[in-house]
Amino acid sequence: MHEQGLWLASEWAARLGPTISAMTAEPARTDLEGPCPPPATEPDSILWRQALDLAPAAVLWVVAPASLWRELGLTVQKAAGLEESGPSEIQSTYLEIVQQSLSALCSLIGARLSREVALAEGNFADSLPEGVEWAGVRVSASQRQIGTLYFSCTSQLAGALEPVQAPARELPLGAGAAVAESRTFDLLMEVELPVGVSFGRTQMRLKDAIKLTTGSIVELNRSVVEPVEVIVNNCVIARGEVVVVEGNYGVRIRQIISREERLRTLF
Repeated sequence: MHEQGLWLASEWAARLGPTISAMTAEPARTDLEGPCPPPATEPDSILWRQALDLAPAAVLWVVAPASLWRELGLTVQKAAGLEESGPSEIQSTYLEIVQQSLSALCSLIGARLSREVALAEGNFADSLPEGVEWAGVRVSASQRQIGTLYFSCTSQLAGALEPVQAPARELPLGAGAAVAESRTFDLLMEVELPVGVSFGRTQMRLKDAIKLTTGSIVELNRSVVEPVEVIVNNCVIARGEVVVVEGNYGVRIRQIISREERLRTLF
């Protein structure tokens, strides 16, 4: 397997374990087994094809045997208190694990390339892709072996990760002032700003507020299907959905707020 592909597989494995732990409430471990032959598939195996918006044909593949995705899905369902789950719910739960871990991988890729990288369309595949190399990722939880997931990526994705050396350019005459201004702006870019996430707000009478104790429930003005708000310097700048990133809560940005709307949402 090429160097970039192994790097992707290793970093995905490092993010898959914390995602499983967060969703199953069990200590999970994921280890990269290294390059391997194409996986043998069975009728109930899940062949997941996940595109990235990084480049045309930038695609990741994750293949799961039936026993593995069923056990992971069931474990998450039981951790959530759902003892009776149908095959479709178990499958959807397993795919949520995969997509959250791949989303965390996208964040790493974006940091490496200094640009935003996000998941694009994902879908089931009927057969393995041709001309790609595979790596195995062994999954275990609570000291029991669950099985091996199989990871691959297209050459287009691997190529997009190659470092690009920008050609040197001569500055035009009179560009000195612009350079000085750019350096001043660079200094401002290092200023830290508090970033918060709002799940909603509510209003209550003082007599109700002073009755709040441990265990009290406060209903907010936002349903569970509505996006949360990302707030910087008391101003809503984006909306998104809550995800798990390396065992911590995070927000996947779904909408950037326009300048006009930001002025209307000042806290």
